[in-house]
Amino acid sequence: MNRKSTSWTSPSNIALVKYWGKIDNQIPINPSISFTLKESLTKTKITFEESTDFEYEFFFDGVKKDDFRPKLNTFFERSKSFFPSLNFLKLKIESSNTFPHSSGIASSASAFSALTLCLLDNEVKDSSYDKDFFLRASHISRLGSGSASRSLFGPISIWGKTSEIQNSSDENAVVLDNMPIDFPKFYDSILLVDEGEKKVSSSAGHELMRNHRFKSLRILQSNINFKNLIKSINEKDLGLFIKIVEDEALTLHALMMTSNPSFILFKPNTIEIINRIREFRNNNHVDMCFTLDAGANVHLLYPEYSRIEVIDFIENELLKFCKSNKYIDDSVGMGPSKIH
Repeated sequence: MNRKSTSWTSPSNIALVKYWGKIDNQIPINPSISFTLKESLTKTKITFEESTDFEYEFFFDGVKKDDFRPKLNTFFERSKSFFPSLNFLKLKIESSNTFPHSSGIASSASAFSALTLCLLDNEVKDSSYDKDFFLRASHISRLGSGSASRSLFGPISIWGKTSEIQNSSDENAVVLDNMPIDFPKFYDSILLVDEGEKKVSSSAGHELMRNHRFKSLRILQSNINFKNLIKSINEKDLGLFIKIVEDEALTLHALMMTSNPSFILFKPNTIEIINRIREFRNNNHVDMCFTLDAGANVHLLYPEYSRIEVIDFIENELLKFCKSNKYIDDSVGMGPSKIH
């Protein structure tokens, strides 16, 4: 085999109904639903060379990063049966993000989905990249990061078995079919309160749910919220949509604050931004809502028809609460793409 390479970009996603807690083999305790982002991407290139056994090097932003190896080793151990050629390959993995790593913008989701797409691309004999290809990639990427399974589809994807969605699965995500044609396009302005690494990884947070005192109530709540969020999309009920998305965001952080050990991932400016969003929405009757991943940064979601007002609000009132007056101007996208 000659030396060959393949490159993919894959997006982060922002969960509307959160996946928080799992059982063995990366199976979620509740279904989740997310917007796939457009600009918050991981770009990964893998160069493959023949070898007597499997080995790899990992580079992030051009720098060799051995501290990523524990997560990568776990992923390769879980997924090696899907990639039989890996036993005789040496990989050079080169990765970069368009957004800050490990600050609550689901970097593991975009990273493991992009990595999986490169590995799977090397295994397939044609380049059709059909629905089955992305379903397989979703299934495998889940073994590195559960939320990575959702990054393979856009604009809205679902992961976790639920009676609300006929083809849903715990083992891979699926795209939300039959959305109303005129459901508004959403933007996501990511307000960067803190660009540093989180106090606790998402993997550790999921593990804390195993014996959480509110686990059974959380499973019940998430299923109710999931059903109602689907209803809000189908009926284009933005009021209900906003209520559920914010409830899910605050619940995620409440679960972390009441775990053992407990963690507070909010920063003072996170709370200030949330309060300002609520006040502006109430005073100006603008459709928008906040959500958060497991970090301090705030995702401000809003439909396209609110964009002028929201951008003006961000630049005049919210930027002063952001690190270095920075935010990411993103929108909902359609998923990964191969770099030719």
